[in-house]
Amino acid sequence: MSTDLLAEMARVPNALEVRELLTDLLGRDVEVAPADPFAGDASMGSTFAVYVDDQGTTRVVAVMDFALSAWSAAAVGLMPAGGASDAIDERELSPMLKENLFEVLNVMAALLNGAGRPHTRLETVHHVDAWPHSQVVIDAETTGRRLDLTVTIPLYGKGRLSVVGIR
Repeated sequence: MSTDLLAEMARVPNALEVRELLTDLLGRDVEVAPADPFAGDASMGSTFAVYVDDQGTTRVVAVMDFALSAWSAAAVGLMPAGGASDAIDERELSPMLKENLFEVLNVMAALLNGAGRPHTRLETVHHVDAWPHSQVVIDAETTGRRLDLTVTIPLYGKGRLSVVGIR
């Protein structure tokens, strides 16, 4: 791939970078493992994060399943795991969990930026109770530049995360 083309594309992190960022952010030794591609689950609910460049062009879409949405939101807020477990059982994230999850996804934007790459920032989070418009779902299904992981947060639980490079 040419350097010019590479410079036009947003960066997709590797598994080690995701593990290190989440370990630092959540204050516990997060584990990651390769997983099958995940583009969301309409029946259980999923969180979609849309990252854009300075011109507002979508560069990356990240998708978390309901479980990881709840576990990571509770862990970053130092909330008891029982609250996240209840949210999973009830299939509803509280406003506090949504706010915490937004913060996790916002911090993850740091993984998408790199020297010579377009500046990328979090623009929108479609929480588990609001399925995004069709283009976001299509973007999440894109093959090629993507990272698909199972993420385990000690004392909380595990779930799926996919980070998909669009442009």
